[in-house]
Amino acid sequence: MQDIHYEMDIQHNYQWLHAEGSTPIKGWVDGVPLEAEAHAQLRNIAAIPFVGPWVAVMPDVHLGKGATVGSVIPTRGAIIPAAVGVDIGCGMAAVRTTLRANDLPDDLRQLRSGIERSVPVGNGRSGEHQRLPDSIGTRLVQSGLAAGLERIKEKHRRIRTDKLDCQLGTLGGGNHFIELCLDETDAVWVMLHSGSRGTGNLIGTYFIEQARRELERRVLGFHLPDKDLAFFMEGEPLFDDYVQAVSWAQDYARQNREAMMARVLAEMRQRLPKFKLAAMAVNCHHNYVQKETHAGQELLVTRKGAVSAREGELGIIPGSMGTRSYIVRGKGSTDSFHSCSHGAGRVMSRGAARQKITLAQHREATAHVECRKDSGVLDESPAAYKSIDDVMTAQRDLVEVVHTLRQVLCVKGGWLHPRMAWICRNSALHQRAVPVPFSAARCPRPPARGARRCRHARLQPSPG
Repeated sequence: MQDIHYEMDIQHNYQWLHAEGSTPIKGWVDGVPLEAEAHAQLRNIAAIPFVGPWVAVMPDVHLGKGATVGSVIPTRGAIIPAAVGVDIGCGMAAVRTTLRANDLPDDLRQLRSGIERSVPVGNGRSGEHQRLPDSIGTRLVQSGLAAGLERIKEKHRRIRTDKLDCQLGTLGGGNHFIELCLDETDAVWVMLHSGSRGTGNLIGTYFIEQARRELERRVLGFHLPDKDLAFFMEGEPLFDDYVQAVSWAQDYARQNREAMMARVLAEMRQRLPKFKLAAMAVNCHHNYVQKETHAGQELLVTRKGAVSAREGELGIIPGSMGTRSYIVRGKGSTDSFHSCSHGAGRVMSRGAARQKITLAQHREATAHVECRKDSGVLDESPAAYKSIDDVMTAQRDLVEVVHTLRQVLCVKGGWLHPRMAWICRNSALHQRAVPVPFSAARCPRPPARGARRCRHARLQPSPG
């Protein structure tokens, strides 16, 4: 068994986490849990010869698929598609408005319902535009996204394009969200979290598979501890193709957040007093790769659940559903490759959260937030995540807090058991209800292909 370093660096806020003789691992994990499985995954990454000069680990670290969430992985002359993952370009956007807390209605259910109608929520057909809004079609053309994807598909025919338009400006499921928040001055912010949706997932999955196939043909002079860490080498055609595709997906993710933000603000303008947007706005990735120079070395830096935090750069660190979030300014730490955490980080797997967290506990933890209160979001309840206060304390040398935000409204896609009825996009109208078996559902009109029947379908307007 290799000796593992845990000692705290007395001049910095990180711990040494690496195995003796391997690439160093610097972890900002003081006072936050680090799973043994995540630690083992980090050591596997650090064992690869082209990784380094070190690996940086953020306080929201937890076990991930392919690579550890909350890690910053610099590589020399190679790129690991599974380290970027399949939610390519996932990230955050936030904007401050001139609205104040007293401009909001006491009951935010109708506003949440309006946002859920304007922005498709969840996975599958219900989370897509059923009729493409003109604004989305215009954005696709003007951004060059449609043409860019066609150029990628010319070389890789298996990459599908059928989700390109219908998912631009949509939220998705899982931990993706749209929130209205109040800062310390009671100014109203809009904040959202999403990525490159189904098309980015398809691109990521395709190139991870290609990297595994290349691995089978390689003659390695070293041991690769996990086939998920299969890679492309600089100079190989697939390296260039992947860089092109992942850059496209990151652009799509940014455009997706911009399109959603525009639709949320439009819905707010219909329901709230007149307002303007303040100067402060942020749109940042936290699942991505790009070329950067650190200490005179040109590196490919993969941030898997981490945010760029160069000196003076603004970023967003959201807490869990119902807790605080932060607008931060980077301090430009060279030890972290100018990075900080991307959120609170999970402390329970989704399956464990669904088993351990009760509806009563979830409703109590989110009592101050207009949000879903059903079993479909138990895996996103605050108890499933680390303490955001502990996470922020652990990275106090990486960022400074500019604004502290508290949620008052949250839209989430969440999860639904396949044996439960689909919850319609007007879920705010029956937020106290739990999903019911198919046999108990009543729907006055047939569902869209692939969708579940819903007792409240008559309440839904035509999407788009």
